[in-house]
Amino acid sequence: MHLLSLNISKPVTIDYKGKPLETGIFKQPVDKRLMLSFTQLEGDGQGDMINHGGEDKAVCAYCEEHYAYWEDKLERKLSYGAFGENFTVTGLLEADIHIGDIFAIGEAVVQVSQPRQPCFKLGWKYKVPELPEQVQNTGYTGYYFRVLKEGSVWAGDDFRLIERHSLGISAAEANRLKYHDKTNLAGIQALLAVDALADSWRKSFEKRLIGN
Repeated sequence: MHLLSLNISKPVTIDYKGKPLETGIFKQPVDKRLMLSFTQLEGDGQGDMINHGGEDKAVCAYCEEHYAYWEDKLERKLSYGAFGENFTVTGLLEADIHIGDIFAIGEAVVQVSQPRQPCFKLGWKYKVPELPEQVQNTGYTGYYFRVLKEGSVWAGDDFRLIERHSLGISAAEANRLKYHDKTNLAGIQALLAVDALADSWRKSFEKRLIGN
């Protein structure tokens, strides 16, 4: 379990359908140690603080194992940070990690909070509007960490498992319930029992239960 690349960017303004739009999706690798705070990496930023960043989504991680699939799909070479992730990781697939799992990385301690929900800006970046939906359908979404202990991190650091969450619901299972098995009430209730689930996802699934 390894941090391959540490990626950051400040928000920039793009033209989206004739209107200016702020986005921090253009992450670039950096070769230096950075401070990871409770809300973000040093030197990083988000254009939309409602849907990105904050304590539940301090760090976006994406799996290096998925890169070959998307390079074939998009017919282009991709550099780390291509999916707007802060951490490009290996050995931490969505099926292998659980909501609430706690890891040490560098001097910091992080906890898996939710899968990443790709937004339309990813489609804009690659001129493939359907790309966010494709990412959802594959399950190759990545996920977010909240920060339990602030500290410095560097590309090359190993992830050290501190604690597996006792309920053992994987990020892949959370994705399945979100996008594919939407009426599985027992599964939704099991996911909602995970105290570490990010607030935004909790509210979404609670609304789904009320609707049923």
